[in-house]
Amino acid sequence: MIVVTGGAGFIGSVLAAELNLHGHKDLLIVDSLDHDEKEHNAAGLQYEELISGEEFRRKLQAGDFDSAEIEAIFHLGAITSTTEQDWKLFEDVNIAFSQEVIRWCTDKDVRCVYISSAATYGLGEKGYSDDHELFEQLEPLNLYGKSKLMVDIWARDGGYLDKVVGLRYFNVFGPNEYHKEEMRSVVAKKYDQLREKGYIELFKSNNPRFKDGEQQRDFIYVTDAVAATLHFLENREAAGVFNIGTGKARNWNSMARAMFAAEGKRLDIKYIDMPANLAKQYQDFTQADISKLRAAGFGADMLSLEDAVEDYIVNYLREHQHYTGR
Repeated sequence: MIVVTGGAGFIGSVLAAELNLHGHKDLLIVDSLDHDEKEHNAAGLQYEELISGEEFRRKLQAGDFDSAEIEAIFHLGAITSTTEQDWKLFEDVNIAFSQEVIRWCTDKDVRCVYISSAATYGLGEKGYSDDHELFEQLEPLNLYGKSKLMVDIWARDGGYLDKVVGLRYFNVFGPNEYHKEEMRSVVAKKYDQLREKGYIELFKSNNPRFKDGEQQRDFIYVTDAVAATLHFLENREAAGVFNIGTGKARNWNSMARAMFAAEGKRLDIKYIDMPANLAKQYQDFTQADISKLRAAGFGADMLSLEDAVEDYIVNYLREHQHYTGR
């Protein structure tokens, strides 16, 4: 059995679908179907059981799981809102829950892959290296990033990173993120605007180093992020924290051009002022250092931004489809 926490969510449901394609039907999905779109995400999956995070934690702590029957745990379940201000919620769900899973897997010698985040890098002033010795230098901009960094530091200091894997996803986008609403990727949100109004609004730049719309992100398609994640199921000797991105920063204007091209429409970008509260913590540039990922044996090519955007729009957003595997 393979456990996927957050398995009805965005990346988790795509991961579960890919596990199905690899012949893994005996999945334990840990999630709550508290949104119609999450029900749709789970509808196409093959799994043995779906239970809530609360029930899973109770069973884990009570010793109800036979470790001999569990091949691996992919721990994607988390509070992912970058605007949430309830620190106790982050302490419980993002920190304590992660620690419980990591401890259990280490004690039972079960493969564990947990999800960290590129939000740990803050403004990126210290770079985007996943070197364990640099963790204390990082300055996350929000409580979400802080909670993820605290787990990374705890796992390193406790020696857990000698066995488990933590993945820092960069700007992941793609199918099955409908339920995230305002926390959806910019591609998903701007597609609604493109369809309804015929243009896309992007933020003006507040940094003289970047022209309007030229601020850059490391965009990675969800299927590529999942492929990199599954690499660590197959390669059990790898351990530690790894960046998951393309290693290539692309700007917002390029993203918008790809969207208009996929829709066959004339380019129309309108630049708007950035809200003051966002300007204080806006990342003008992110780019994953994926040298450790490549050194760990993941050599697959990743989709270009243009190809990924086209696939997302044509096969999913246009008809509101969900990913169930290829």
